[in-house]
Amino acid sequence: MDLTGKVAVVTGGTRGIGRAIAESLLCAGARVFVCGLREAKLRVALGRLREIGDADGAACDVRDANAVNEMFAGCQRIFGGVDYLVNSAGIGLFGQTVAETSPEDFRAVIETNLCGVFYCCHAALPLMKERGGGYIINISSLAGANAHPRMAAYNAAKFGLNGFSEALMQEVRQDNIKVSYILPGSVNTEFGGDTPNDTKAWQLQPTDVAQVVMDLLRHSSRSLPSRVEIRPSRPPVKK
Repeated sequence: MDLTGKVAVVTGGTRGIGRAIAESLLCAGARVFVCGLREAKLRVALGRLREIGDADGAACDVRDANAVNEMFAGCQRIFGGVDYLVNSAGIGLFGQTVAETSPEDFRAVIETNLCGVFYCCHAALPLMKERGGGYIINISSLAGANAHPRMAAYNAAKFGLNGFSEALMQEVRQDNIKVSYILPGSVNTEFGGDTPNDTKAWQLQPTDVAQVVMDLLRHSSRSLPSRVEIRPSRPPVKK
């Protein structure tokens, strides 16, 4: 797949799923602009990404609409526009009941996983329209379709993200802008305080989610898989 000349913004692109997506896009020839919350981690990630292709980025807290606008302005200045946006930035809050969850923690999850996607889409859409179209891919979760106890904040954010993605898809399809959202199951990353290791080899890998992103970009212009669920093929049998 040749994406030469295309520009992609990947939020949360310094590690995990976002990093794997950025690497796959670079390998296909796209120029990739990543953002991450921490400047130090951004520098490390960019060092690796630039070994693969034309990458740049900025530290950005997607909960801050002004910071998001500045980040997209930086991408526009460096790469000249935006064709693709992959919203991968997110945080998880697991193991706490609603009664145990502080208002600050609940707000952080909603503002990162849902409001942050809105801010990025809001900034990207005019830039995509200038280039005649584009593609927005939002990384959701199976937790956006299946509620679980002690995950209320994360469930709320991802259920909301799914509804937002469906509505946006219908709003911009006539502008030649596609919108899809991916619902991965368990992924072997550091997300939510998890630790990747060989005992969790049954879980999805970040590259599996990146492959779905690339498959979506390959689809014909007349085809729109708006929602994609991906889960481990052989999870451990529950006893």
